[in-house]
Amino acid sequence: MEKFFKFKERGTDLKTEVLAGVATFMTMAYIIFVNPGILSAAGVPFAGAATATALGAALMCICMGVFTNRPLALASGMGLNAVVTFSVIGFQQANVPWQVGMAVIFVEGLVILALVLTGLREAVMDAIPIDLKRAIGVGIGLFITTIGLNEGGIIQPNSATLISLGDFTQKYVWVTLIRLLAILIFMALRIKGDILWGIVTATVAALILGVTSLPKGGVVAPLDFSTFFAPFQTVDGGTIALAKVFTPSLLLMVFAIMLTDFFDTMGTVISIGEQAGFVDENGKVPGIRSILTVDSIAASVGGLFGASSITTYIESAAGVAEGGRTGLMSIVTGVLFALSAFFAPVIAMIGGGYDVGNAVHFGQLAGAGFTVPEGSYYMYPITAGALIVVGFLMMRTVRDIPWTDLEEAFPAFLTIVGIPLTYNISYGIGLGFISYVLLKVFHGKAKQVHPLMWVVSVAFAITFVLPAIEKLIG
Repeated sequence: MEKFFKFKERGTDLKTEVLAGVATFMTMAYIIFVNPGILSAAGVPFAGAATATALGAALMCICMGVFTNRPLALASGMGLNAVVTFSVIGFQQANVPWQVGMAVIFVEGLVILALVLTGLREAVMDAIPIDLKRAIGVGIGLFITTIGLNEGGIIQPNSATLISLGDFTQKYVWVTLIRLLAILIFMALRIKGDILWGIVTATVAALILGVTSLPKGGVVAPLDFSTFFAPFQTVDGGTIALAKVFTPSLLLMVFAIMLTDFFDTMGTVISIGEQAGFVDENGKVPGIRSILTVDSIAASVGGLFGASSITTYIESAAGVAEGGRTGLMSIVTGVLFALSAFFAPVIAMIGGGYDVGNAVHFGQLAGAGFTVPEGSYYMYPITAGALIVVGFLMMRTVRDIPWTDLEEAFPAFLTIVGIPLTYNISYGIGLGFISYVLLKVFHGKAKQVHPLMWVVSVAFAITFVLPAIEKLIG
């Protein structure tokens, strides 16, 4: 073990790595509760999503530890899961079957993997201006914050003003507020696992207020593999879900999610690498290709399992702060994720939705698949607070955008506001890309625009005007 993980070379030992793995799991474990709750809003079977989330994270954490020997843990990405639910699939299957949404993630992971293996990573990074990359992350942060505020009942739709303040007489709103306040207190006190402890606090509050209830059939349940191989399941009368991805709108979503996933990972790896001491003096990460390869495969595995995109987690910093320096940390985290897969009833109690109309919690519904009755309207008060806090954390890079430079700042601004206000990540990116190219042209700097930016901007422009063209030609 010493020879494989290089404990002495990296200034660590077996005990430290195990404790670091536990700390990382405690910090990341909220995803086991949050991810199925978010995905179920689009019709993904809750119990299946819970199994897929836990086993997908377990598999890829172990792979990262074995094949890269770096303290990097992976799980279904927050933000990306909301995009899959509310933009790709659409709330309660309004747009496409959930299996097609998972097929989008499956293809996106393969595209990133091809970019990594062919060495095109640098080309893609160079094509997109750094400030637009920052803006995409910030825009997604606002997007999932909006979703969290809505799903927690803090804001609500309003026909006159678009949105308005929620109904604070409702018990589920108070659960959301308790959860949010608890996380902020734990963060202020620097208690590790602040989001997870926030979930515990909100769950207790929800039990007291009657928003949720304890599992009636015990806390342990058999694994549910109903979401596995989702891209190859049949939809709409026998068509394989994967075949439905190849339409202009869904291919744009593949591209949009690819950008977010790809650059998110780069930022996370560099950040954790600097903390753990494996970034060299030139700012490069030794063995970066193997890390990105595992991460890219993880994205496809997430789609294949039905768990949304699996990606490298910035919460790995918790384990690194505990002294984790090797892949054993990631392996320990993976083993703990695997063990958690058997507790689906507890996950349903915490992550399930609350039916506003019928005053019944998702986890209380009959059937192993936790079937959602047609026409039900659900809130997710226990998990909504996590979306709000993660959105806040994603806002940090906004300070690095040069707001006095019109050519850089305005496209970034359109991207940031476009993503949440159109409720579509690809539309927000499209607005930013098109405005960036136009401003460069207007300032006589067309040569500064990378050819790939021209191609993508034209594709976005065609997508925006296509409905008008179709209407004109009947």
